[in-house]
Amino acid sequence: MAVDARQLNKGRPPAAAAKASSTPEGLSAPLFNSLMQRLQTGGRWVVLDLGAAHSATIRALGRFRCRLEIVELADGLDALNGETDARRIRQHADALLPRRGEPTDVVLCWDLINYLNQPALTAVMECIALRCKRGALAHGLVYYSAKTMPERPSTFLPIDDQRIVQQLRPGRERPAPRYTPEDLARCMPRYTVERGRLLRNGMQEFLFKL
Repeated sequence: MAVDARQLNKGRPPAAAAKASSTPEGLSAPLFNSLMQRLQTGGRWVVLDLGAAHSATIRALGRFRCRLEIVELADGLDALNGETDARRIRQHADALLPRRGEPTDVVLCWDLINYLNQPALTAVMECIALRCKRGALAHGLVYYSAKTMPERPSTFLPIDDQRIVQQLRPGRERPAPRYTPEDLARCMPRYTVERGRLLRNGMQEFLFKL
């Protein structure tokens, strides 16, 4: 799904708020904030969002000249993780992502990194790299302190430029892989860790650079 976030935002009030949340105050996410500041510098941007389509994200990005491409990667997790042949994993990943066209500037991974096993994570991030400009930035959240995580990916919504809110799906929990920076370096060899921050909910926020 590809949308012009600025066009969809026309005629809507400027307030950027995800009003329904279990934690209305939100979670301070300084590296997400740095991405928003980058978008404010002007120019036209292509943003790839690997999470679920949501009006809060479109509102947050609609202030900028921005093409937003949305891929609900959670729908393809079972196929990606269930395959053992590296070539077929790569084919699955490539089919899930948008066709190669205008190069991507920013990737919003949210918590999807935690739900991909290492071969699938490598395939997905490699396929994304081939769709990105050199120097593109990818934002991700990794379960770090907690040994468990929700069984399925959460929805993360921007409240404003500095805060996001996590909407948890009801259900069971599963072990968290707790990927270390060394794990991520092995799985994502084209990317370097630009910055990392430990958030107050125990997740590690990362900004990767291609």
